[in-house]
Amino acid sequence: MYALFGFNYIAISAETGGMPQLNPEFWFSQIFWLTITFGVLFIILSKFILPKIRNNLEIRKSQIMENIEIADSQKTKSEKNLKKYDKLILDAKDNAIKTLNLAKEKIQLNLGKEREKMETELNSEIEDAENEIKDLKKSSPKKISLIAVDTAAEIIQKLVGVEVNKSNVSAIVNEQVKLVKDK
Repeated sequence: MYALFGFNYIAISAETGGMPQLNPEFWFSQIFWLTITFGVLFIILSKFILPKIRNNLEIRKSQIMENIEIADSQKTKSEKNLKKYDKLILDAKDNAIKTLNLAKEKIQLNLGKEREKMETELNSEIEDAENEIKDLKKSSPKKISLIAVDTAAEIIQKLVGVEVNKSNVSAIVNEQVKLVKDK
């Protein structure tokens, strides 16, 4: 019974005293330990943890900028290749027109059978030139797609750092080419 009475006594005394955190006589020690705890926490964060985070962010930022520069250089390379392709097509057309004009002049100078022979040669040269232009037009998108796939795979590999399946990249590039053709 005494234990029960002692328990009641302890419970009654705790109720009457209130919370020690709100008692003004303990405030100075609480403020002291609060200052010490947050001071140590601040020093640990500012000297050890935050510099590591800052270094990681700077490394990431420089890597992203480097990857952007690589992507820009790859873009300029592909644009140069596209300009070369366009120039080749224009040169082939100009060459075909010049050949046509020269052949027409020869036909006008020659009469009779010579003229018919020249016309057939001219037509075959024109057909050859047109076929060559058609072949260039047909093979150029494939070559450009291959260059785009290789370029995209290299860019993705450098950005992500993982070897990329070229068939997946090829499917994406072909889809984009179809979208451009549809427009």
